[in-house]
Amino acid sequence: MLKLVYCIRRRSDISPETFYRYWLQDHAPKFAGVAEAIGALRYVQSHTCLPEMNADLEAGRGTQPAYDGITEVWFRDEDHMNAAMETPAGAEAGRFLVSDESTFIDFANSRVFMTREHEIFDFT
Repeated sequence: MLKLVYCIRRRSDISPETFYRYWLQDHAPKFAGVAEAIGALRYVQSHTCLPEMNADLEAGRGTQPAYDGITEVWFRDEDHMNAAMETPAGAEAGRFLVSDESTFIDFANSRVFMTREHEIFDFT
């Protein structure tokens, strides 16, 4: 499977509470509404938590501050994703999502990229 990973920072003019509420309660249903049009099979939001622990992790490693969260979107494969995004509905859905994201995500300080998973272990 192919996976889009989106490491997100909120816009500086939006409080963390407003950001997380909007992302989960407003954006997520919008994404779900266009998932089929873009060929998405799974969508997960991971909201950053435990700020004190994150600060310790950053200090111990000398890393940049944590992202506000991560979105992961799974697609069957590149061909299916591209075919979906090349339809009029898929293209419109893509534009719709970017427009909505611009209302709460700091694009310049976020990162988005495609990945392939390589599971090493799963003890669940």
